[in-house]
Amino acid sequence: ETIGKKQYQVQHGSCSYTFLLPEADNCRPPASYVPNAVQRDAPLDYDDSVQRLQLLENIMENNTQWLMKLENYIQDSMKKEMVEIQQTAVQNQTAVMIEIGTNLLNQTAEQTRKLTDVEAQVLNQTTRLELQLLEHSLSTNKLERQISDQTNEITKLQEKNSFLEKRVLEMEDKHTVQLKSIKDEKDQLQVLVARQNSIIEELEKQLVTATVNNSVLQKQQHDLMETVHNLLTMISTPNSKNNFIAKEEQISFKDCAEAFKSGLTTSGIYTLTVSNTAQEKKAYCDMETGGGGWTIIQRREDGSVDFHRTWKEYKMGFGDPAGEYWLGNEFVSQLTNQKRYVLKIHLKDWEGNEAYSLYDHFSLANEELKYR
Repeated sequence: ETIGKKQYQVQHGSCSYTFLLPEADNCRPPASYVPNAVQRDAPLDYDDSVQRLQLLENIMENNTQWLMKLENYIQDSMKKEMVEIQQTAVQNQTAVMIEIGTNLLNQTAEQTRKLTDVEAQVLNQTTRLELQLLEHSLSTNKLERQISDQTNEITKLQEKNSFLEKRVLEMEDKHTVQLKSIKDEKDQLQVLVARQNSIIEELEKQLVTATVNNSVLQKQQHDLMETVHNLLTMISTPNSKNNFIAKEEQISFKDCAEAFKSGLTTSGIYTLTVSNTAQEKKAYCDMETGGGGWTIIQRREDGSVDFHRTWKEYKMGFGDPAGEYWLGNEFVSQLTNQKRYVLKIHLKDWEGNEAYSLYDHFSLANEELKYR
């Protein structure tokens, strides 16, 4: 309740203080009272009002002084408390700041170490990146040179391709003309072939006629050979081992082909004589294989003869014509140089498998050339 009280408010910083003081009574001072005086109903005169106003001013002045003292006291008290609070706060803040500073120092040292490590890593990474960049730069330069070379090569190929395309077009035109010419020649050749076919048919007819005549002549030759053979048999010596041996002792031939042509068609041993010489050689003649008339140079059947011989033995020949033998390099050289001969090699293994080899031309050089 503020009735009869006067309110004063003091502001200090962020704090506000309110004081309630009692108001002075509207009583006259003791001097203004007249003892045993009778109360008047009339209002006070002017002097009385002036006195009362002066009294109120004095009271107000006193109150103001008292408030000023109170304010000074409060300010002094607050200053002490504020100083203590500030000192305590400063001490607490100093400790906290020291602790914070220590932590910050430790963190700064740790961060400095980490930054040093990171700086080293960044430096290493930067160095590696610079090396990679240099390598990439060199590779890029190399690729650029290669691309430039390839571009030049492609340009050359394009120019060459254009030239070839032009040549192809020219050749197509030229080939078109040539093709037309070839087609005309083909038509002419077809006419010529048809004409030749008719001629060939006529020649075939003549060949058939000649073949028939040749067969007749061959039959006549065969009959003549048989007659000669019979005559030779009749004039042979009765005391000889066999008629065949008697024939070979009495007749000699240049080679087995000549003996076969004379009508001797039995395989066996014959006497051969080289032209313009008196040298005679016994040789085995195969009159059955491949039309007959084959002069056997080497014959091996059962391994009864050793073929590891000297140069002289291979020159003169060795073995038995009735079994295994070698005819002789010298005789073969003289024989094969008087006319053209064919060489046939016949192989047969122990299991009966056979193989042949035929050479259209065969001859041996003389001894000076090592019978090549």
